[in-house]
This record gives sequence, C-alpha cells and structure tokens, in this order.
Amino acid sequence: MKSSALIGWYERQARDLPWRRDGVTAWHILMSEIMLQQTPVARVAPIWEQWVERWPVPSAMATANQGDVLRAWGKLGYPRRALRLHECAGVLAAEHGDVVPGDVDVLLSLPGIGAYTARAVACFAYGQRVPVVDTNVRRVIARAVHGAAEPGNPSTTRDLADAEALLPRTRLRAAVFSAALMELGATVCTARNPDCGRCPLDDCAWTLAGRPAHTGPPRKVQKFAGTDRQVRGKLMDVLRGSHGPVERALLDQVWLTDTAQRDRALDSLLVDGLIEQTDDGLFALAGEA
Repeated sequence: MKSSALIGWYERQARDLPWRRDGVTAWHILMSEIMLQQTPVARVAPIWEQWVERWPVPSAMATANQGDVLRAWGKLGYPRRALRLHECAGVLAAEHGDVVPGDVDVLLSLPGIGAYTARAVACFAYGQRVPVVDTNVRRVIARAVHGAAEPGNPSTTRDLADAEALLPRTRLRAAVFSAALMELGATVCTARNPDCGRCPLDDCAWTLAGRPAHTGPPRKVQKFAGTDRQVRGKLMDVLRGSHGPVERALLDQVWLTDTAQRDRALDSLLVDGLIEQTDDGLFALAGEA
C-alpha cells in the first residue's frame, strides 16, 4: 500500500469534520471518539459541538450531575458511554491536571477507555505513531493487503500488527496516514458497494484479483426494532424528558407489547446505574433520585 497516494488523497478529499479543525483539544477528541463508537457521524456532530461548548474541559463535566450528562447524550445510543465519560472526566480533573494524557498505557488506565480509544487519542490528538484499528481500517487492510472481500474475525494482536506494518516512519505522516486509512474505509472502501473507481490505491490486492466474493459466513446485521435496546431507549426517553422522578405507571406505557421484556429492560437500566429508584418507588435518571 502506497502511503503517499493515500495521504495525498486524504489531504484533498477528507471530510470537514468538526473534531478535525484547529483549536480542538485532546479532551474534545476523546469525547468525539467515545460518541462515534457504533454511532454515525451525522448524529454525533451536533451533539459533540454542544458538549464542547458546555463542557470544554474535563472539570466542567466532572462537576455536572450524571442526569444532566445523560440528558445531554440524547439519542446517541448506548448511554453507558456517557456515564463512563463522566467518570473519566472526574479522574482527569482530579489526577491529571484537567488534561487528557497522551500515553497509551496511561489512557488505558482511565475509566471507559479501551484499546481503540486510547490509540485514537494518542494518534489524532498528539500525533503519535501508533496503529489505530477500527472496523473501517480492518476492512481496507483485508482488501488492499490481503485481497479478501471482508476481514476475518477480529484479533487485536494481528490487527494492530497489520496496521503498524503500514505506518510511515515519521510521526506526522503516520498520524495522517492512520486518519486517511480510516477515512478511506468510511467513505470509499465501504462494506457495501465500495467505490473502487474513487480509490487512490492502485495496488489494492482485492481489485487486482478481480474483487473475489466473500466466501465465509455472511455478516450479521444488528437489528434494533423490538429488541431490549429499543425498549431501554424508550424508557430513557421518558426520564430524559421529565423534570424529576416519575411513577412506574408512566414508564409502563412505553412498551405494552411484551410486559416481561419491558420489566427486564427497566431492571437492566437499574443494574447499569443509568437510572435510580427513590425511597418512595419513583424512577429517575442517575443522580436525580
């Protein structure tokens, strides 16, 4: 894979995403990376801009109520991410001088920060030469390097080694290359209908092999309608829209199709710490009971 061709393409074609602009801090990038997990850019961008204005530094979020953070999270999905980010903000404010560290190992010690997020912050916020692997990167490498239509099962060791082998030697070019690799997978080398005519890689192994079809098991498509996730979301909508604790009867109305599923979803929100129950049996967002 020719890094110069990919970097040149990125410099011409990269999307103007708000977290790529001048003046963005490591904290802002950390917030964007947490929000972007399993959530499309179009949904994240307006919420992220609101958060940057409201909580420009970790200490600003750390002093906020958990319920306020969950309410501001809106419908981004997987709201446990918001609670973990709130917890992380507290640690950054108390132990790191209100600054997100740039060392991968230190980042991994923070609440809610996993292998991908730690490397993404180190790379995109601090320009470090570290491999950053997400679904898009795995797909591009599978096609361009290995000639396969789809990547195999994830393997942290193998995937990081594959990505690191492609990195340019200098830190600056390596960081840009990582962003470019991710951008290519998100906008051109997509899971469905890849636009090979727009691809800057003329040495893609998959294209040179005639784009052979995927021979493994089909990709699993995650459904949403009718799942516990949908029910949890409806319950959270009620609590986010309230100005205080609500009665159980109000929550019961959101899902009458399967009352056992509704009860299970409510119990899971309590277990996850996303909602709380008051002494008199009312329900509220975390921190508002």
